[in-house]
Amino acid sequence: MVSWGVGDFLIQRSARKLGDWEALFFITAFAALVLLPFVLQDLTLLSAQNLLILTGTSVVILAAALLDFDALRVGKISVIEPIYALEVPVTIVLAALFLGEVLTLEQLVLIVVLLAGIFLVSNKHLGRMHMRTLERGVLIAFLATMGMGLSNFLFGFSARETSPLMINWFTSTFMALCTLAFLVYKGRAAAIVTDLYRNGRLILGVCIADNTAWVAYSTSTLYMPIGLATGLSESYIALAAILGLLYNGERLRMHQKLGLVVSVCAAIVLAFIAE
Repeated sequence: MVSWGVGDFLIQRSARKLGDWEALFFITAFAALVLLPFVLQDLTLLSAQNLLILTGTSVVILAAALLDFDALRVGKISVIEPIYALEVPVTIVLAALFLGEVLTLEQLVLIVVLLAGIFLVSNKHLGRMHMRTLERGVLIAFLATMGMGLSNFLFGFSARETSPLMINWFTSTFMALCTLAFLVYKGRAAAIVTDLYRNGRLILGVCIADNTAWVAYSTSTLYMPIGLATGLSESYIALAAILGLLYNGERLRMHQKLGLVVSVCAAIVLAFIAE
C-alpha cells in the first residue's frame, strides 16, 4: 500500500518529465535486471501453459500501465487515484467468477457506494454528468482501471501458478522490450541515457517503489484471497491523493473531497468484508 501510494506519485512526475513510454521502460527494465538472478533457475521449469498465462498477463498489464501513466500525466492525482479504487470490485468479481471467491450482498452495496464516491470526485460540478464537467484524464483512468483490475486478478492467479518473482520478472521483461522497441522506433534511444543522467534520483525512486509494490502484492495473494489483497492495498489511493494535494498544489471542490473520502472508505471496508 505504501509503495503503491508513493509509486503513483512518482509515476506522475516521471511521466510528465519523460513521457509514458520512457517512464514505463525504466521501471520495467529495473525489475527485469534486479529480479533475473532470483528466477534464472526456474525458467527451465516453465510449462507451455505457464508461458501462455505469463504472456497473456504481460499483454494486459502493458496496455493497462500505459493508460495508467497517461491518466496520471494529464490529470490531477487526487482525482485520478479514487477512480483506481474500481480495481477492487473488478478484481473481486473476476475472482468470484473464475476462482470461486465469494461475492456477498454487502460487497455489492459497497461497490455502489464506491461508484457514488467516484462520481463525486471525478466531476468538477455537481449535477448531471457531462463530458465538459469531467476532470482531465478521467476517461483514460476508467479504461486503465478495467485493465488494472484484470491485471490484479491475473497477477494473483499467475503468482499461484508460478511464483511472485517469476510473474513480476516475466511481465517486466516483456514490457521493457516492448517499450524499448517503441523508443528506438521513434528515434528516442539516445534520450534514455540523457534522461537517466539528468533524472537519476527520480527514476531510481519510482523504480524501487513501483516494483516493491507489485512484488509485495503478488506475494500477498499466496496467503489471502486475491480480492482481499487488492482491497487492503487499495488504500494507497488516499496516500497518493494526499501527496498530490500537498506537493502538487492541487485543489478540489468540497463535493470532490467528499467523493475522495467516500471512495477510500468504501474500498477499505470492501476489503475487510471480502471472504
